[in-house]
Amino acid sequence: MANKDETTLLSSLGRLVPHLKTIAWRLLAGLLTALAASLVALAIPQVYRVLVNTALEPGKGTGALWVGTGVVLVLGILEAWFMVLRRQFVIVPATTVETRMRTGFYRHLQQLAVEFHDRWGSGQLLSRAMSDLNFMRRWMAFGAIMLVVTALTVVIGVALMFSMSWELGLIFLAAAVPITIFGFTFRRSYGRASRRSQDQAGDLATVVEESVRGIRVLKAFGRGREALDSFAGQAQELQATEVHKAKSLAQFSLVVTLLPELALAAGLVVGILLVNGGKLDVGTLVAFFATAAVVAGPVESVGPLLSMTLAAKTALDRHFEVMNAENTITDPANPVSLEQVHGALEFRGVHFRFPDTPVGAPALLNGVNLELRAGEIMALVGVTGSGKSTLLNLVPRLFDVSAGAVLLDGTDIRQLRLAELRTHVSVAFEDTTLFSNSVRENVLLGAADHPGLSPDQILERALEVAQAGFAYTLPHGVDTLIGEEGLSLSGGQRQRIALARAIAAKPAVLILDDPLSALDVNTEERVSQRLRQVLEATTTLIVAHRPSTVAMADRVALLQDGRITAVGTHAELLAGNDHYRHVLASLDSEPRDLDTGLDDELPDDLGTGPLPVAAGPGDQPSEHHSSTNSSRGTAE
Repeated sequence: MANKDETTLLSSLGRLVPHLKTIAWRLLAGLLTALAASLVALAIPQVYRVLVNTALEPGKGTGALWVGTGVVLVLGILEAWFMVLRRQFVIVPATTVETRMRTGFYRHLQQLAVEFHDRWGSGQLLSRAMSDLNFMRRWMAFGAIMLVVTALTVVIGVALMFSMSWELGLIFLAAAVPITIFGFTFRRSYGRASRRSQDQAGDLATVVEESVRGIRVLKAFGRGREALDSFAGQAQELQATEVHKAKSLAQFSLVVTLLPELALAAGLVVGILLVNGGKLDVGTLVAFFATAAVVAGPVESVGPLLSMTLAAKTALDRHFEVMNAENTITDPANPVSLEQVHGALEFRGVHFRFPDTPVGAPALLNGVNLELRAGEIMALVGVTGSGKSTLLNLVPRLFDVSAGAVLLDGTDIRQLRLAELRTHVSVAFEDTTLFSNSVRENVLLGAADHPGLSPDQILERALEVAQAGFAYTLPHGVDTLIGEEGLSLSGGQRQRIALARAIAAKPAVLILDDPLSALDVNTEERVSQRLRQVLEATTTLIVAHRPSTVAMADRVALLQDGRITAVGTHAELLAGNDHYRHVLASLDSEPRDLDTGLDDELPDDLGTGPLPVAAGPGDQPSEHHSSTNSSRGTAE
């Protein structure tokens, strides 16, 4: 799924540079003010040095003491002011960069082909869009600046300590050698653990998202305990990784805290001996240890800052794994524009195989040739897994053909801009996806301009054609929020809303992937009649999984072994094609709509009797009997 090749720290963080160009001066100002605060802090010990060597001499008055105290107070206020300025300089630009990167991430996700989304878990993408960019923003606004300031503070502080006493400076510097060595080891181990932790968090987010979406299934099958056990196992793996990270950081913090403290203890002994020997004055000794105290803070913060930097590196690596993913379906270099679209659709020698199809395995579509006349309704039938839905997905270029071409009014659809193509083609899927918005916003999602019609009139017309008048009976009518993925509605209601959305787009070509499967016979018949009236000029290609859907088509195409093996009317194929009769016999019996009682006046015994298979003119109707119809009607 993801490219986890290791990259260097500088190369990973360097990817952020293009995003910082517009705010570089603000970040530089934040760095300079943070450095100024550290320099002020280092200046205070020098005041102590002068103060001890002058104000504490016998016979001296208190004037020097008050002057020194005032200087320290002013320096303290100045340090605090610089710290406030640092935050003012960096917070807004850092959040601006985060927002831009998050928006760009979402834009890129929308542009990427369906093939990409089929391979990536939604939780992984969610964690990259939210948690990872949050890591990046905190590091940019605080971690990066403070890491540089910390390094400079330590270097300047140690230089001041050497200027006061090279003997004591050597002792303090000696502690830095093992810290540096241990730091390299810590960086490698913590970096790997940080990557593992963020990947595991993404997997865990995927599990939560899938469980919430599938909560009805888990409850219906009583698998909540098993789902919980699986989740708990993954959560414990993440816990173990986080504990490992915490232990690694604790060990590093122990080293960077203990060694400087031991150095200070040794320095205290040596410093007192130097003072007794007359080689060092008391003021300088006090200033040395005050400077060491100032430097000790940055030294102790190296561990957390380094861990934050490594987490930011991992976050950026994960972010750019997605941003660097190639968009395989793009606009042409020299696009063609169709002035007037009639809707004639042709599949010419179409081959298709998924990228992960094993070498030597047959292609799913292997030379499909099919022509749809403008304004024609054609049903596409075939056994399960024959590639019907895949063929439909080629029309709006959700996938691209492996060979051959799909033509709209004689023009290869790959020569059209994606935006233009998708204004001419509208899709309603069997597995309906609705958004957490109102019914109005869902239906008008891709609505085209209808001359002389207002948005409300477009909405009303689309709902009427899709027999979705139930929307007006919802608590807030068409402005009712329908919840995530529309799961607050029944299957039949969701399908009718999705169909209304496709109708509102006023397409030249309408692609229907069995969008009426959850409707009862009466509702489907009314929808079909209105579709014929309103979309008489619209070319419609519909995947059929039930005989009544086949019967509404002008012609039927039979997909077999990756090819179209027969095209004709329902009656013609039923009379002369054995495979068509076999496919028709395997199609679903008419299902019962769960929500028919909400808005349809249907017989009480709907779904309990035999359901007829639609027959062509002159055919004798056949019946499919099911002993479990009644129980299925209540369970579905």
